[in-house]
Amino acid sequence: MNEPLQPIFDEVLARNPGETEFHQATRELLESLDPVVRHHPEYADAAIIRRVCEPERQIIFRVPWVDDEGRVQLNRGFRVEFNSALGPYKGGLRFHPTVYLGIIKFLGFEQIFKNALTGMPIGGGKGGSDFDPKGRSDAEVMRFCQSFMTELYRHIGEHTDVPAGDIGVGGREIGYMFGQYKRITNRYESGVLTGKGISWGGSLVRTEATGYGTVFFANEVLKSRGSSFDGRTVVVSGSGNVAIYAAEKATQLGAKVVACSDSSGYVVDEAGLDLALLKDVKENRRERVSTYAEERGGSARFVAVDSGSSVWDVPCDIALPCATQNELDGKHALTLARNGCAVVAEGANMPCTPDAVQVFTGAGIAFAPGKAANAGGVATSALEMQQNASRNSWSFDHTEDRLHDIMTGIHARCLETADAYGTPGNYVAGANIAGFIKVADAMLALGVI
Repeated sequence: MNEPLQPIFDEVLARNPGETEFHQATRELLESLDPVVRHHPEYADAAIIRRVCEPERQIIFRVPWVDDEGRVQLNRGFRVEFNSALGPYKGGLRFHPTVYLGIIKFLGFEQIFKNALTGMPIGGGKGGSDFDPKGRSDAEVMRFCQSFMTELYRHIGEHTDVPAGDIGVGGREIGYMFGQYKRITNRYESGVLTGKGISWGGSLVRTEATGYGTVFFANEVLKSRGSSFDGRTVVVSGSGNVAIYAAEKATQLGAKVVACSDSSGYVVDEAGLDLALLKDVKENRRERVSTYAEERGGSARFVAVDSGSSVWDVPCDIALPCATQNELDGKHALTLARNGCAVVAEGANMPCTPDAVQVFTGAGIAFAPGKAANAGGVATSALEMQQNASRNSWSFDHTEDRLHDIMTGIHARCLETADAYGTPGNYVAGANIAGFIKVADAMLALGVI
């Protein structure tokens, strides 16, 4: 990090103590901006970099609700509206016990530049709660979501802030929150939330979008190296929407996906994952991947999380980390390199640690960072917003084609920017610089606000 940027990072550390994920995301961006500072002194003159590191608004609120036994429970809710230079704040809501302000700020910060890369007119934000929907009844989830929205509704709107889903927040949770928003405001404002059900304003491909988009981006990386998914072996971490639909699209492109995981461990299926069974186990029954292995039989085996091994020990040509932040460290990266992995594309937000990224770079593994590779989810959310605004709906094929075009454009933008700023082939630098410049130029145009 060059001399003008170090004081900015020091200020981030001082103003945001204990928020390690936010520190990590900020450092990664700032380390890419050395050539930008040299080429654009106007950004320093207007304190653009300092301002982009400070959220425009941070909202923290309590969420009281009553469980099925009649006991009052208490959680904490968050919404960080980080930057609206390009449009209304846009970013998901995460319900998970690990959620705290630092997680939400890291996710919101990444979202600013991810959204900018899509070319859509959307700013960056993120939200969520330390509520855990796992093991809760539908009635308990509904009561929590209604309480959560009773506070959040006053801070959002189709022209202000448009939340979506994330870990722990799917169609069920979005439905309960939208219902409460409609009840409180007396408005059927479809554009206030994305990830809605298809029958009441949602977009086809939204469920598949992040996973499909990650594979579309990875396929462009492979094409740039004269290769493709056809005949390749793939390992995916996670088994939620992103992982399942990344596996589905990779399979459609001719790959064999041999492993996936959840918090209990991972499953290896040398014959290739049976996606219909995996969807039934994870989406319909909400069970663990061990159930998949038991029902699949023969070609599948389950490895528990306490075994000391990892899904990244499974040899593969392409790795798609789609679970959560910092899940793939330097040790795992070395294993992937030794096993001949050629491409790593992040389906989750910041799943690879900085030392893992260094290993990939040193080993010549093409690395696609999440703010570029997993932008398909928010891009399709923006397409949902377009459909809501026009009171229209598009076919699955048309929406998927739009998603493919957006991801292809992001890939080209990253490569072109990396080359223009002296780091050819570096997707991290290309994504960070391209996203930052788009936001910075908008901030300059809008003045000091």
